[in-house]
Formats: sequence, C-alpha cells, structure tokens
Amino acid sequence: MTKSPTIIYTKTDEAPALATYSFLPIIKAFSSKAGVGVETRDISLAGRILAVFPDYLADEHKVSNALAELGELAKTPEANIIKLPNISASVPQLKTTIAELQAKGYKIPDYPDEPENDEQKAIKARYDKVKGSAVNPVLREGNSDRRAPKAVKEYARKHPHRMGEWKSDSKTHVATMGKDDFRSNEKSVTVPAAITARIEHVSADGTTTVLKDGVALQEGEIIDGTFMSKKALLAFLGEQIKDAKDEGVLFSLHMKATMMKVSDPIIFGHAVRVFFGDVFAKHAAELDELGVDVNNGFGDLVGKLAELPADKQAAIDADIKAAYDGGPDLAMVDSDRGITNLHVPSDVIIDASMPAMIRTSGCMWNKDGNTQDTKAVIPDSSYAGLYQTVIDFCKEHGAFDPTTMGSVPNVGLMAQKAEEYGSHDKTF
Repeated sequence: MTKSPTIIYTKTDEAPALATYSFLPIIKAFSSKAGVGVETRDISLAGRILAVFPDYLADEHKVSNALAELGELAKTPEANIIKLPNISASVPQLKTTIAELQAKGYKIPDYPDEPENDEQKAIKARYDKVKGSAVNPVLREGNSDRRAPKAVKEYARKHPHRMGEWKSDSKTHVATMGKDDFRSNEKSVTVPAAITARIEHVSADGTTTVLKDGVALQEGEIIDGTFMSKKALLAFLGEQIKDAKDEGVLFSLHMKATMMKVSDPIIFGHAVRVFFGDVFAKHAAELDELGVDVNNGFGDLVGKLAELPADKQAAIDADIKAAYDGGPDLAMVDSDRGITNLHVPSDVIIDASMPAMIRTSGCMWNKDGNTQDTKAVIPDSSYAGLYQTVIDFCKEHGAFDPTTMGSVPNVGLMAQKAEEYGSHDKTF
C-alpha cells in the first residue's frame, strides 16, 4: 500500500507570523481534496532550545527534535517541507527567549557568556547550535529557485508601495573598507583530489593552534579562506565616524549579525567600542566587572548600568551623553525609546535595512524622529558596491517606480551547503 503524501508545514517565529498562521488552514483545505495530508513541526527558536535540553526538562515539557527529524526527511525523495521564515537568533534574542521560557516554568539553564567550567561549556555549546543560521543548512538539501509569480507581480504593480523621492544632491552613500577586509584578503584553491585538511592559526611568534581538524574536502571542491584586519577595521570606523560628523549625515552600521553569528557580532562590537571610545577607556574596570559584552551591542552596557552604585552610573551616563553630543547623529531603530543603530546587533539586518533606506529617499530616522541623509557603513567590501550602485542610480534617475520596474529571479546553489552563507563550524 502506498503511503499517503504529506506536506510538512513548519512553525517558526519570524514575520509575517500572522500571515503564515492564517495560511495553514487554506493549505489544509485545498490539500485535503487531493488526498494530501498536512502536518506541522515546531522549528521555532523556543522549540529548538527545548529540543536540545531534554535532560533539564520535566516530562510534560519535553519535545522532539523536529529540526533533526526534518533534516533526515529532507534527504529523501518524499520530502515536501514548507519552511517558513525563521529568525537566525543573535545572543540578545537567544537570552530573551530563554528568559521567556524560564518564566513559563521550563527549567532550562541560563546562557553562559563566559563558561567557567566544563558543565557551562557544554551548556553554551548546546545553545550555540540553535543560534545564528541553525535551520537553513539543515533543511536546504536542494537548490533554491526564487521568483515572483506573475499574479503577485501584477498585484504589486496595481497596488504600489510608497517610494520616497530621491534628490540628486543627496549626501547618502556607502562607506566600505576596500582593503585589509575579507574580500581583499581572500585566497582560494581548487582541490585536485579528495583529502582531509585542518585549519591552523599561526601567531606572530610562530605558535601554531589547530582550530579545526578533519575537514573532508572532495575532488574539485573550491576551498577559500580570508581574514579582516582588526587594526584596519578600527581605523576605518574612526574615519567614518568623523566624516559622518563633518558631513552632517547619520552614522549607520549595516551587518548581518544573525546569520554571520561569529564574524559580524565581533565587527559590531568594535563599532560600539570606537563610537563610545571614551566611555570604554575611562570606565574599563567597571564595565569589565559588569561583564559588558559589546558584541551584544551597546544595549548590553545600558542594561547592566543599573547594577552599579548611583555615582558610578552618573559618571558613565555623563560620558555616554558626551559621546552622543560630540559624535555624529546615529541612525535610530526606535527614536521614541532612544534605541540606536548600535544597541542590538540583530536590530539592523543589511538585506532589510538597506532596501528600506533606499525606499525612504536614502534616509534613515534620527533621534528627533525625522529622516536624514545617511552614511551606510558596510565594513567588508564584498557586496557594498552593489548598494552604492543602486544609490548612484537613484540620485541620477530618481526613485524606482514599482508600477513599471521588473524583478530578478534568484537561483541559489545551496545544495550540500555550496553557497549557504553564514558563520559555520569553520569560522573563527
């Protein structure tokens, strides 16, 4: 007897959640007429956390590891999985989810930023498996084909979204390193025969540290490696902060600290340190004592200040104000609440933030809730030029017109993680 075909519909945690939730009964209604079953699997961040801590949970709180199950299913011809948008969680998002679960009675451990023993190291390792790009590398066993169906495109043309007017004298621009970054330092080689490799770090004094051993490479596979100079990055950030002040434009940093869960939070942290340089220089001892981790954004510092005595809080607050007053205006995520572009790494995701800026006349929002021309800082130059080209086009020809513009189909070579971007187990 042939098994009835089944569609797996995933429960996730990213917008548009309401749309995906309401779409499920529609799919069920249509598929039932064709004899196709529809089942759901929870691969949300909360679900993935619970799945990796069964030994901490009461029996009634234990859940199956749906992601692992779907990972095996994805390798079979019968696989038919509708993978809805899911967050690639940053550490702040991870901690928020942990706190929410704990408040509901789930006995999961805290996330240890700096593990002090083997038990905490093991806990951190489990959590690190569910943050960042945890879902896509498991489920993407095939290549992707993304294109706008004709009906969707026609609807968009008849009901165009708002596009802000562009002016030729706009000061908005992209700032990128161009040298001593990942793009400029990249080296690649085609492997002539199947081999096993290892990744080593050789320090200035010649000390060799094996970062990863047993990396299996296939015949004909392309392997590449690169690095970014911290010294060059810090100099670049300092120059761009000064230039933004001189030009009277907003300073904004555009990263993808969710998917690029190893590299981009570090770069983000350096930007926070440079922008608030005097704060970290003058109050290093107090901030170290608080365990402030700038890789989690400026919000990590703000959130921990309340633990200090009132006089020390006041001194640090005064220097924070001086940094704001003396530096360029910062792009805001929420001007009403004072949340800046540098508060949380996952608040500004480049593939969403740059298009939004371009749709808003090349502007972002300042502290007063008004739009302002912007310096878009994209440290690595791999794809920064693409955004600058679009900005140049808009300055010359005006805003794009949704009623006439076309669309670009996207075929992604994702099978076997071929072009699956993100920080993985070979990123240090």
